Amino acid sequence: LISPIFDPPPGRDLLTHSRKTQAVTEFSEGHFMFYKDERLALFIDGSNLYAAAKALGFDIDYKLLRQEFMRRGKMLRAFYYTALLENDEYSPIRPLVDWLNYNGFTMVTKQAKEYTDSQGRRKVKGNMDIELTVDAMELAPRVDHIVLFSGDGDFRPLIESLQRQGVRVSVVSTIRSQPPMISDELRRQADNFIELDELKDVLGRPPREPMIEREPVAAAAN
Repeated sequence: LISPIFDPPPGRDLLTHSRKTQAVTEFSEGHFMFYKDERLALFIDGSNLYAAAKALGFDIDYKLLRQEFMRRGKMLRAFYYTALLENDEYSPIRPLVDWLNYNGFTMVTKQAKEYTDSQGRRKVKGNMDIELTVDAMELAPRVDHIVLFSGDGDFRPLIESLQRQGVRVSVVSTIRSQPPMISDELRRQADNFIELDELKDVLGRPPREPMIEREPVAAAAN
């Protein structure tokens, strides 16, 4: 991993060194590099990010999240993926989906399927991995850096393919929950791993009441 701190060669103007240093931004403690002129896209696995933040004891402020990454590069798109229950007008995730739609996020949704397992428990199935993968592959020729908000190990082949196309991939999740929310193979494959807990002061807010902003899969567990 390249350090974002530049040591100016002997004899070079310190002002030039200062300008180079200012051109690179980093997250505290992580030294993860974001260049001001790089084309950036965010891919948010809604249920996975929700579960990771919940495990760390805070909620995501999506307005702050978008502002933070717009500051770190030329952000082309911010995708958010979630499944919605069919004919559920009062879904707890609906207010968040509507807000994101009106505030600069590209929403990708599909109908979740409800079923009852062998023990009579109500379950919801709504995997968005394929949709996220297809969108990332289509956008790859137009971006320099993709930030994936997920710890799902199924995305490792996607990251590998994006890297072969010259795209840097950072993954945002956490290893500080019990158990860790990110798979080891995904963390190893990514160019940068960004610990979600270290972003708490940047884009987090205190958790609301349990039924506000809940992903369908998480809600079905109760």
